[in-house]
Amino acid sequence: MGHVVRMTATGAFGITFVFLVDATNLFWLSQFGDPQLVAAIGFAYAIQFFSVSSGIGLMIAGTAIVSQAIGRGNREEARALAGASVMISAVVQFFVALLLFVFRHDLIALAGAEGETARLAARYLAITVFSLVPMAISMNCSGALRADGFGAKAMYVTFLSGIVLLLIDPVLIIWMGLGLDGAAIGLVVFRFFLLGFGLYYAIHQENLIARPSKAVVRRVARPFAAIAVPTIATQLATPSGNYLLTMVMAPYGDDAVAAWAVVGRLTVLVFGGIFALSGAIGGIFGQNFGAGYYDRLRSTYRDALIFCGIYTLVAWALLATAGSFVAAAFELTDLGTEVLMAFTRFGVGGFVFIGALFVSNAAFNNLGKPGRSTLINWINHGVLSWPLALALAAFFGASGVIYGQTLAGVVAGIVAAAWGWNYVQTLARGAPLDADAMRPYPPPGPVPDRYRIR
Repeated sequence: MGHVVRMTATGAFGITFVFLVDATNLFWLSQFGDPQLVAAIGFAYAIQFFSVSSGIGLMIAGTAIVSQAIGRGNREEARALAGASVMISAVVQFFVALLLFVFRHDLIALAGAEGETARLAARYLAITVFSLVPMAISMNCSGALRADGFGAKAMYVTFLSGIVLLLIDPVLIIWMGLGLDGAAIGLVVFRFFLLGFGLYYAIHQENLIARPSKAVVRRVARPFAAIAVPTIATQLATPSGNYLLTMVMAPYGDDAVAAWAVVGRLTVLVFGGIFALSGAIGGIFGQNFGAGYYDRLRSTYRDALIFCGIYTLVAWALLATAGSFVAAAFELTDLGTEVLMAFTRFGVGGFVFIGALFVSNAAFNNLGKPGRSTLINWINHGVLSWPLALALAAFFGASGVIYGQTLAGVVAGIVAAAWGWNYVQTLARGAPLDADAMRPYPPPGPVPDRYRIR
C-alpha cells in the first residue's frame, strides 16, 4: 500500500496541478461573461479528447513493455524499447491530429454546435491539435520514468509545465485580450514545455531512452501494437461516450454545454488522483509480472481498490458542499447550476465504482489481457451511458445526462472490479499465462531475487 500511495501521490500531484491550471484557463474565459466561449471549449474538448486518449493508450503500451524489461533485469533492452515507443507514438499521433484537423468542422457540427459557437470551437482546434505530437512524446517520457520508479521526476514534467501555463494564461487571455485564441496559444506553449521537461528528465538525467533505430522499431512494432491497439480502443471509449453525451446535452443550449464543460474540467481536477492511480500501478503490475512475483499483483490490486474508495468518499464530501461556490465562480446560469449540482451531489459518488474500472484496466493492460479492458469500457461508454442519458434526460432534463453517465459507470465498475480481481487471483495461484505475445525477446537469464524501486 505504501508503494501504491507514493507512486500515485507523485502522479496525482503533477496531473492534478495541470488540471487545476486547465480549470483556471476556463475560469479566465468565463470572466468575459459570454457562454459561447465556454461552450466552444466544451465542444472542442469533446473532439480533442479522442487524440489525447489515443496518446494515453500509446503511453500505456510503452510503459507495459518497458516495465516488464526492467523487471527481467534487462535495462539496455528497456532503453531500446522506450526509444521505439516514443517514435511510434509520435508518428501515430501526427496522423490522428491530421485527421482531426481536416474533419474538425464536420465533427463539431455533428456534436451539435452551431453558428458562432461552432466557428470558435473549430478555430480553437485548428490552433491546438498538432501540439498533441510533442505531448505524446512527453507522455512516453513520463511513462518511462514511472516504469523505472522515478515517480517524482515524472511529476516534475507536468508540475513545472503547469506553472508556465498558470503564469501565461491570464496574460494571453485577459491582459492581451486574446480570449479564446489566448487559451489555445497557452495550451500549445504548455505542451512544448511538457516535451522539453520530459526529454530532460528521461534522457539527459536518467538515460532511460535510447535513440530509436529502424531495426528496433520493426522488432518492437508487433508486441507494442498487441498492447497499444486494444489499449487505444479502450481509451477511445471515454471520448466517444463524452462525445455522444455532448450531443445529448447540446439541445439544451449553450448554458447547459457550458456547465458540461465545467463538469469535465472539475472531473479531471478532482479525480486526478484516480487517473494517476491507474498509471502508477501499471508500472508496478508490469515490473512484478516481468519478475514473476504474481502474489504482489493481488496485493497491488486490493490496495488500489481501497485507495479508490477512500479517495472518492473524501472528494464527494468536499464537492457536495462546494457546488454552489463553483457555479458562482464560473458565472453559470440557473440551468448550468442545476447540471453542476447534479454532478457534485450524485455523479461524484459514482467514482467509487468508476475508479475500480480504472484499476481493472491497469491490471488487464499490463498483464496480458488488454482486450478485456476494451470490452468493458465500450460496454460502459458505448452501450450503457448514451441510452441511459437519453432516457433520464427525458425525465430530468439536462441533469439527466449526469445521472445516466453515473449509473452506467456504477454497473460497468462493479463488473470490471470483479473480473479483474478474479484474473489477478488466478495469476497469484500460478496459473499458466498466455503472455508470450507481449514479450519481444526471451528473458535474459534467471529472475533476480529482488528488484529495485527508486
